[in-house]
Amino acid sequence: MTISKEITRLEHSAINLTITVAQEDIRAEYDGALSEYAKTLQMPGFRKGKVPKSVLERKLGDALKGEVLARILEKAVTETMEDETFPKADRPLRYSTPELQGTPRLDLDADFVFSLVYDVFPEFTLGTWQGFEIEIPEVSVTEEDLNRELEVVRERNAFVVDKDDDAQAVTNDVVTVNYSELSDDCEPIAGTEREDFVFTLGSGRNLFKFDDEVVGMKKGETKDIEKVYPQDFADESLAGTTKKIRVTLTALKEKNLPELNDDLAQDVDEKYQTLEDLKNSIKARLEGNLDKRLQEIKVGKLLAKIMETTPVDIPESMIRIELDARWQQLARQLKTDSETLANTMQESGVYEQLRAEWRGGAISILHSRLVMEALIERLAIEVTEADIEAAFETMSAEGTSSVEAIKTYYESENTLDMLREDIRERKLFERLMSENTIKVGNKENYLDLVANNGKLYT
Repeated sequence: MTISKEITRLEHSAINLTITVAQEDIRAEYDGALSEYAKTLQMPGFRKGKVPKSVLERKLGDALKGEVLARILEKAVTETMEDETFPKADRPLRYSTPELQGTPRLDLDADFVFSLVYDVFPEFTLGTWQGFEIEIPEVSVTEEDLNRELEVVRERNAFVVDKDDDAQAVTNDVVTVNYSELSDDCEPIAGTEREDFVFTLGSGRNLFKFDDEVVGMKKGETKDIEKVYPQDFADESLAGTTKKIRVTLTALKEKNLPELNDDLAQDVDEKYQTLEDLKNSIKARLEGNLDKRLQEIKVGKLLAKIMETTPVDIPESMIRIELDARWQQLARQLKTDSETLANTMQESGVYEQLRAEWRGGAISILHSRLVMEALIERLAIEVTEADIEAAFETMSAEGTSSVEAIKTYYESENTLDMLREDIRERKLFERLMSENTIKVGNKENYLDLVANNGKLYT
């Protein structure tokens, strides 16, 4: 089949591929289809295989042309994509389905011309990646950080006891309540009842945030509460509303926190013999978290600078796939499937709203991923078997499993490629750190740094 091709570059890394099929090939394809029908089609008044082509043409009409059109489209596209001379850069992304432009019609007396639009892998030139100077905060693990973690340990190992019947609820007590919303005439609203709800006073871990109103109540007491929620309240369903709630305190307990001593350390884990052992372990964990967070900040800042010098026109199909992946993750978190979740949220417009909110982040992630892949290729970063063995040994030293057990796990789960990719990226980051200047800036406390986890640090 004689084919000519013309490519027009479009925005967002898409192309318009125009294919021309010669008139003689169109006629040959049409005559071939007609001959096939002539051999097999039976019509009254004619023996099988003896129906004249002119009669067949009148009988089949546009249906025959439609079938031939479909055949030509399929053959032309297949031959184009399988042609070794057709550049790989001009082939569609695997998740970008070529879209036929317009409604092409078959003319047996003319060349057949049609166009497809699809996304291709974005072409870009890697910009500057060396010689940048970035600043990271000066942060260390302090006694305050350590003491805060020790208080968490005490909370986790606390035991609760019932308070006296005439005792009043105070902050940090563990309370059990029944509650329901009330109508304007102070009648419980059906479907809003909640029984035996347990939470710690002052934690705010209840829908209506009635901690302050429960403080001072006694076991068995019922109180009608009116709560006014500001327009900027975190829960949008309550923002700007006024709710009447009836709360009954059914149980009241207080926490008894254990002393900070060697006994507590041994209760936490038998590997700790003394409180000092526990403190050292907590400090090591906090410092490990700090190192990882500072590394994220360094990488994030360096990538941001490299991305500024390396513009990439991200294809829409790439963005769609990334947004779909986020949606599937949200569905898993909500213990449902993505289709059911989408159908539910489309009714309220939340589906489109969330995807619009996610779009900027998705583009940024794709941009950084493409830049990293280009850097890995430019710097010829490879992962050796020795690198993998070293990773196994590190994991073994940090945990309780043997090197062989870890290796067996990765092989059985078919996740060695993921490990290689992690190692490759780590080696890339190490190279970037060595080629750029890292300065220490203003002091910041550990908790503030951790609170910014997952955000690009500026």
